[in-house]
This record gives sequence, C-alpha cells and structure tokens, in this order.
Amino acid sequence: MKIAAITEDGTTISQHFGRAPLYVVVTVEDGKIVNKETRNKAGHHTFAAYQDAPLAPGERHGYDAGSQAKHTSMAETIADCQVLIAGGMGWGAYESLKSRGIEPVVTDVENIEEAVKLYLESKLPNLMERLD
Repeated sequence: MKIAAITEDGTTISQHFGRAPLYVVVTVEDGKIVNKETRNKAGHHTFAAYQDAPLAPGERHGYDAGSQAKHTSMAETIADCQVLIAGGMGWGAYESLKSRGIEPVVTDVENIEEAVKLYLESKLPNLMERLD
C-alpha cells in the first residue's frame, strides 16, 4: 500500500492540498513503513500564470472544468497511491481524488509518520469539517 501526504518540508502535513509543493509517499508492507520518497506536486504555484475563468451561475468552486484539470494534474503524481493525507482541501479536490480511487483523509495530525501510523491503526481522524 502507498500513502501520500502533502507537505512543504517533508516532515509535516500541509494545511491545504492545492498549495503544497510536495508529496511524501510512504510504502507500507505488513503494517510497517518500508520506503519513503518525496515527489514534486503540481499546485497553485504551478498554475499561477493561468487565469481562472469566472464561474457560471450555479457552478461551485472546484467543480468547473479548469479546476478539474488542475486536480487531475495534481493527482497524476500519486496515481499509484491508495490514500492521500492532508490538513485541508476543497470539496472539488476531495471528490476528484475519490473518483480516481484515492481515499482523501483530512486531519489535524501534523507529523507525517505519526499520521501514517494512526491511519494504519484506523485511528487517524478524518475531519470533514476542514473541507471548504
């Protein structure tokens, strides 16, 4: 199993999926971490040069075609992962990840290794109220 976490420093979980520049991907076998790697992540910094089109009437942020293309770009790097741990994200990103077979978990646990350990013990809080 592979579990990704968004991060800015390789150790702590970032607060927002779209803003984090990196993933830490942890490989777990038999309940133990056997590998850890850092991968670059597309995000708001990558798309800064692109102007978002105004939302159509009734269209929710994160669900428009432009946002979905960004979510796809951000998810491609972790297509081999089953779980993504984040401190927060938008509903559009959350649902986009789920549609790709990646379980998003939004938590207040800051340390990546601690969060992975808690996830494996089914004790990592998934704080849906942190979705915006």
